[in-house]
Amino acid sequence: LAAQLAGCITQVEIRQALERLGDDALSGTLFLEGVASARGVALGEAVVVFPATALERAPDKDIDNPEAEAARFRQAVAAELAELQRLSERMRLLLSAGDRALFDAYALLLSSDSLVNGTLERIQAGNWAPGALRATVLEYANIFAEMDDPYLRERAADILDLGQRLLDRLQDEQIVNRDYPDNTILMGDEISVSQLLDVPQEKIKGLVSVRGTSTSHVALLARGLGIPAVFGVSNLPPGRLNGREVAVDGYTMRVCIQPSPALRQEYLKLINEEAELSRGLQHLRDLPAETLDNHRIDLYANSGLFADIAAARNSGVQGVGLYRSELHFFLRDRFPNEEEQATIYTRVLRIMDPHPVVLRTLDIGGDKPLPYFPITEQNPFLGWRGIRISLDQPDLFKTQLRAMLRAGAAYANLSILFPMISTVSELQDALELLRCAEMELQEEGVTVRVPPIGIMIEVPSAVWQIDPLIRMVDFASIGSNDLTQYLLAVDRNNDRVAKLYDPLHPVVLAATRHVIEQSRAAGRPISVCGEMAGDPAAALLLLAMGVDSLSMNLGSLLKIKWMIRSVRYEETQALLAEVLELDTATAIRERANIFLDQQGLSGLLRVGK
Repeated sequence: LAAQLAGCITQVEIRQALERLGDDALSGTLFLEGVASARGVALGEAVVVFPATALERAPDKDIDNPEAEAARFRQAVAAELAELQRLSERMRLLLSAGDRALFDAYALLLSSDSLVNGTLERIQAGNWAPGALRATVLEYANIFAEMDDPYLRERAADILDLGQRLLDRLQDEQIVNRDYPDNTILMGDEISVSQLLDVPQEKIKGLVSVRGTSTSHVALLARGLGIPAVFGVSNLPPGRLNGREVAVDGYTMRVCIQPSPALRQEYLKLINEEAELSRGLQHLRDLPAETLDNHRIDLYANSGLFADIAAARNSGVQGVGLYRSELHFFLRDRFPNEEEQATIYTRVLRIMDPHPVVLRTLDIGGDKPLPYFPITEQNPFLGWRGIRISLDQPDLFKTQLRAMLRAGAAYANLSILFPMISTVSELQDALELLRCAEMELQEEGVTVRVPPIGIMIEVPSAVWQIDPLIRMVDFASIGSNDLTQYLLAVDRNNDRVAKLYDPLHPVVLAATRHVIEQSRAAGRPISVCGEMAGDPAAALLLLAMGVDSLSMNLGSLLKIKWMIRSVRYEETQALLAEVLELDTATAIRERANIFLDQQGLSGLLRVGK
């Protein structure tokens, strides 16, 4: 009853807040801005959704029979796992095998030691299942939400969505079947995967929400289904929008409420153009990323879950340029042992075989503390994180290295990447521990295949020591997200300074160019695996600098390939020389965008109406 009442209170608060807006605010055309989470343009009728009872409002309640309550929770978990399987089967004809693997990721989260065992422990301590679930889910969701890595940060939304689904099951709150219009634009505070899949796929045209970003699983699913989405619309008044006509423009990150007749025609025109563009890009799937004058680079995927790996395998990428091994550590209530890690890494290599996979060693600390390995520091981004933790915990580090080498003994597509290397001595120590792991395995009779070893360049000291560092390893990868943050002294998650964060800043481009030139001079492959790789303007300049490969989220892959196949390498180098003389990121981006437009690539830019 308490949880039911909490849900009612939530709805009352929402209604009261919306009533204060007044009707005049929505009497004409209204434009709202957010974050483009799935590109494309859609026009349709707004349908607003809210959870029946918000997970955050589930109260605590003492119980007399923890065993019975634990059994009730286990039953809900089993039912949800079965439902995920059913949803995967339902989407078989609508999604590729890779995109359907998102449900495997949800099942992995639901089966994790942290989520299930944490809830059961709280039940055994005397709290009923809804309260225990709320406490556990919020604990782990908050850990992910505070991370700087956008991919890992968005896993918080996955955990919250699963928690909400389990709460609904515990309270027997089934989603009421409703009639959706043929042109549904689904809107809400935060659209979940379950809410998206509740709408018949032939009727869903677009998504709009107050929260969420392009790296959430619902965004990945939307891109797989070709559904335009704009998230992060902070001033969205969803409760007043039911039934209104809404245009969603994932290119300009805008939502248009009640477009005028003229605007409506423009949006319909854009929708038709987008459909033609999408059809035109599909034929690029198996073609190389090669310029008109035959300069070729490789395109890889960033990943961190089996679902992403399966999606990458079916998308035409040439490999995985960054696999974030730490995500599997976050899904447990303890450090995974060597056998568990070896099983994980072997599966990743097997799925992608024979395409290369770059496994990054544990990158925690800073914004990514493990719940069972807390780190308290005043300046976490400048403190104990990345390779520093691994070197200070040699047993943990060597366990991971042994597991990776064992996986590499079975498959020859392994590379190992050390994160946040800042000094030569750090790299020397890491390589020495790797050699120790190799020798131990050989003494145990394991045939070790020594894989290529690389370093991430993501701190300024590594930029200016790139010459000795790169000669000690086989390859390097520029982590543009952290490198930009450190070079500009900007926390991109701080709203007060986030506008200063721009990877096209002249200093960032100069540092990136220096690393690429020194790596090529040493005969070592160099890649970029941050958000720059999926940004058309930035990728254009990276191509001109001579980068060997780009590793990005799958949603950007075909458009970056289209860009590469539409330009001449010689002309991009002339553009690079020009923009390196400019003094601001804004001027650099404008010039790069003009170049893209001149090459017939305006579909990558899309000027809003």
